[in-house]
Parts: sequence; C-alpha cells; structure tokens
Amino acid sequence: MHALMPVLAKIAPEYLLFGAAGVVSLLAFAALILMPAIGSYGRGWEKATAAVLSVFVLAALVLVGVAAGVAIVYFWDDITKLI
Repeated sequence: MHALMPVLAKIAPEYLLFGAAGVVSLLAFAALILMPAIGSYGRGWEKATAAVLSVFVLAALVLVGVAAGVAIVYFWDDITKLI
C-alpha cells in the first residue's frame, strides 16, 4: 500500500475524480441497462444480441454527452452573456 502512495501523489486530483466518475458510470450502465437486457432473454444468441444493442445505447449516451460538452465549450461566451 505504501508503494502506491508516491504514484498516486503524482496524479492530479482531477484525473482521479474523472477516472472514478468513469468507473461509477460504467458500473451504473452494467447494473441498470446491461444486466436487465441480458436477463430478459433465455437463449445465448438473444443474450449476445441484447448485449451488443446495449453497447450501442452506451455509445449513443457517450456521444450525446460529448456533443453537449463540445457545444458548451464552443458557445461558452454566448452562454455567459445570457446569464
């Protein structure tokens, strides 16, 4: 445990927080979207198809988040003028 402390001390806190948020998001995706989709079917190919489609849902959610972030960064001056 003591050997990890110098390594973790060199990492900026923002990266640790973003990494933790990513892990929590992936766990929430697995628990709330992936597992119910897989559990709804009995055959192996149906479960595999549900998993693939769930990954498409994850990709769509990530793309919407990235697009919203890019839009906020791009239009930040206009947003601050409105506020």
